[in-house]
Amino acid sequence: MKITTPLQSASKHLPILSSQDRGWEHIVVEQFQCPPGECTMHHNDEHTICLSLSPRPIRFFQIKGGKSYSSLYGKGDISITPAKMPLFVRWEEKDNYLQIRIAAQFIQRVARESLDKNPDRLEFLPEFRLRDPQMESIALMLFKELQQENLGSQLYIDSLTNVLAVHLLRQYVTTKPQITSYRGGLNERQLLPVLDYIHDYLDREINLADLANLIGVSQFHFSHLFKQSLGISPYQYLLQQRIERAKQLLQQTDRSIVDIALACGFNSHSHLSKQFRQLTGTTPSKYRGK
Repeated sequence: MKITTPLQSASKHLPILSSQDRGWEHIVVEQFQCPPGECTMHHNDEHTICLSLSPRPIRFFQIKGGKSYSSLYGKGDISITPAKMPLFVRWEEKDNYLQIRIAAQFIQRVARESLDKNPDRLEFLPEFRLRDPQMESIALMLFKELQQENLGSQLYIDSLTNVLAVHLLRQYVTTKPQITSYRGGLNERQLLPVLDYIHDYLDREINLADLANLIGVSQFHFSHLFKQSLGISPYQYLLQQRIERAKQLLQQTDRSIVDIALACGFNSHSHLSKQFRQLTGTTPSKYRGK
């Protein structure tokens, strides 16, 4: 099939959804729907993951790392392009895919915090086409957040970004690193300041780095230690506490639901209502009317 879209027009392929205006840190998630064509990509400071969303397989031709590859790509197929590596791609039908770019500097920081070796020596492997259920699951959770009208919680995005970074380090570098393991959860001396911090700043955006810094461990390990201690993730705990505060304000004050939403860290009436219904089975207005 003849390719009709010229190389120089690739810059016109704009994402239909992008996280660039969401304030997400260390990661960019974008959905593209492109007509048949070709393009060259080169990201100096980011590793790139592409996940096919096309229900019908599409033939792709790729050149990267001095190698070429041609194959059909269908829904769930993934390609990985390390930072600084140019990529040329040609596709023969309308394409629908998710592109995730994760900062190379962030990956190095995660490696430095979690590994027992110099992260500067880590070399990522280019992958043309692979199946990775765990990576696909993380990518689809990020995609779901991207599709939400309300801004996603930074703590939730941070957690997914860290899990993705560690997965890349475990599976797609030339020398498989040893990830430092922490067991036993957080002790009371570590846990109480974290819970107090969450309680004191429920109305603000809480980052995973803020919580991890309180006890001096990596963000990835903090998430695991926290879950070992309380049985739920930091994001789930934060959401529960916000809903509990909303319940108190609904019952004990006559403040508007919009004001209560903002006071509890939600960005709108609808954002609060959605999360409130998921956790309680009812809406804020019906809960107030009990």
